[in-house]
This record gives sequence, C-alpha cells and structure tokens, in this order.
Amino acid sequence: MSTWTLDQLQTFIQDARGRQLETARVAAQGQAYDSTHPREARRQWAKLSLLANRRMLDDAEGPSARVAQQDFMLRMRVIDRLGPDGTDPDWSPEALASDTLDSLTLTPTQAAGLAEGWRDLPIEQIRELRWHKNLTAHLESLVGYLAPGPVREQLTAWNATRTLLP
Repeated sequence: MSTWTLDQLQTFIQDARGRQLETARVAAQGQAYDSTHPREARRQWAKLSLLANRRMLDDAEGPSARVAQQDFMLRMRVIDRLGPDGTDPDWSPEALASDTLDSLTLTPTQAAGLAEGWRDLPIEQIRELRWHKNLTAHLESLVGYLAPGPVREQLTAWNATRTLLP
C-alpha cells in the first residue's frame, strides 16, 4: 500500500474493514509525514489517514480512545509541520482543542485525585486514566497555538495533570 496512489488508497478505504483500515491508515500517514511531498499533497494524505482512522469507528461498539488518540496526534503533527488552517476543522488548533476536551470524561482534578492511589484502583479505572493520558499527549504543542482564555487554561491544567497519570 505504501506505493499506491492517493486515489487507489482512497478507493480501498471505502470498502476496507478492521485491520485493513489500520494498514491503510498507517500507509497514508507515512505519505503525510514524507517531507519530499508538497505541502498540499501531505495534507491530502493526512486527510486520507484520518478517513481510514475514523472508519474504524464503524466496527467499534462506542467511542474508541485509540481512534481519538490517533486522530489527535496526526492533526497536531500536521498543524505543527504544515501550519494551522482556520478554514478546515481538522487543521484548526481551536477545533482540536474542543475535540480533545469533548473526549475527556474526567476533570484534571478528578484525574489527579485518582492518580494518587492508582495502584489500588480497579483495572477499569486504571485504563480510564491511561486513556486520558494518551488523549492528552499532544497538549504541550497545542497549547502554544491557542489564545489565552478558558480553553487554553483547561488544556494547560490537563497537560500538568497528565504527568501524574499512570
């Protein structure tokens, strides 16, 4: 797949399922990360990687933290390397910030409180703390793109809290 054209991979993704989508996501992501491609081509490859990633939710029962984390990390990398684009929500730091906050089920205070005695928690709660840590891995970079205000403050608090999580 790494030698396929954008159109070939896009056609494949439309009917792919499960592991095929993961393979396609990785192939498209590799092309998006290839600095020898022009900027717009890299954005197109990144969009294709996002499509494959988001299609994985079609087979999932409920939201997947892994799919969200892959989404957030790719979007952040494109914003960092190719610049933000306020006309496209995938490349908008504000949209990424909103999507990140929407994916979190705990507050930073709740997560920090649970993290204090995480070794004594049931496995489900430890898993939830790990998901929160993974879902906030891009925040250090993202915060720098945001104007001062409540969203930036919330993400800054999460960025400080994530170091406490297992």
